[in-house]
Amino acid sequence: MNIEENISLKNYNTFGIDVTAKRFICIDSVYQLQELLKVEKDIFLISGGSNMLLTKDIEKLVVHIDIKGVSIDHENENEVFLTVNAGENWHEFVLWCVDNNYGGLENLSLIPGNVGTCPIQNIGAYGVEVKDTITKVEALHIEKGKLVQFSNEECKFGYRNSIFKNEVKGKYIITSVSFKLTKQNHNFNTSYGAIETELTSKNIAKPNLKNISDAVIAIRKSKLPDPKEIGNSGSFFKNPVITKAHFLTLQKTYPEIPSYIVSENQVKVPAGWLIEKAGFKGKRFGDFGVHKKQALVLVNYNNATGKDIYNLAETIQKEIKSKFDIKLEIEVNVI
Repeated sequence: MNIEENISLKNYNTFGIDVTAKRFICIDSVYQLQELLKVEKDIFLISGGSNMLLTKDIEKLVVHIDIKGVSIDHENENEVFLTVNAGENWHEFVLWCVDNNYGGLENLSLIPGNVGTCPIQNIGAYGVEVKDTITKVEALHIEKGKLVQFSNEECKFGYRNSIFKNEVKGKYIITSVSFKLTKQNHNFNTSYGAIETELTSKNIAKPNLKNISDAVIAIRKSKLPDPKEIGNSGSFFKNPVITKAHFLTLQKTYPEIPSYIVSENQVKVPAGWLIEKAGFKGKRFGDFGVHKKQALVLVNYNNATGKDIYNLAETIQKEIKSKFDIKLEIEVNVI
C-alpha cells in the first residue's frame, strides 16, 4: 500500500476546493482496507467527493475508496437483486441499470458521487429516494475490522438522512450497497417536477426507463452546473419542512409559494424558491456565488476557498430566517 504525502484534493471533491491531504492513499479492495485499518484508525474518508465542502487541509490520513464491481446476486421473472461496490460511479451505475431494463433508479440519474455514499444521505430526486430500492448496506467496522450488514430497516432512512449520519457516523466504512430492482411492470414516477412536461415536449405518451432517465438528465442539465466546469456539490440545502400553520401564514404574503404536502400538519417548501425570493439567485461574489439557474446550488467559479462558500451559506441562512422565519439546514458535509 502506497501512502503519498501532501496531495491536493482539488480533483477529489466536486466543489474543486484546493486543500491538501498531508497523507493520502487509494484503496481498491476490502482486503486492502482491512489491512490498512490494522495500523491506521484515525482516517478521513473520501469517495466521489460530491457531498462535502472542504474548508481546511486534512491532517488525518485521507483514504480514497475506489472499490469497483457490480454483481447480480439472484433474479427472478420480475426482480433482480444486485450488489454494487462503494467506488462505482453512481450515474454510470444508473445508466447501466437503464440499459439492462432494471427499474427503480431512473429518476436518480445524473446525481454526482459514488454508490458508497448514496445511503448516507439517502439521495433522492424527482419523487424517488434510494431507500426505496436498497435491501442492505455492507460496511466495515473501523475499530474491529469486521464486515457488518445493515438491513434497510436498520439503516434508519429519513429525508436526506440515515444511521450513517447519526448513531454510527465515523464508526463504519460502507463497502457495498445491495438493491432490489424491477425487470418488468416498472413503477414509473413521472408526476414530480418537470418530468411530465419534458416527456410531453418529446411526444412521449408511454415512457420507458430510458425516456424517464433522459428526461431527468435533460432537466438537471438545464438547471444544474456540471462540476467539471463549475465547482459545486448539487443541492447545498435541504428543502425545509414547516408546520401547515406556518405555511398558511406565509401564503398570505406570498400566494405563489410552492409546497408539497408531507403529512396532515406538515408542508415541505422548496429551499431554492426561498433563496431566490430572498434575492440570492445568480449573485456572484468574486470567485463564488449562487448559481444563475438554480438558487439551491452554491458554486466555486474558480479559486474560492471552502470558507468562502460556507460564509455565503451562513449569510443565506440568516436572511431566510429573518425573511421567512425558516431555518435552512445544510445538506452537504462541512469539513
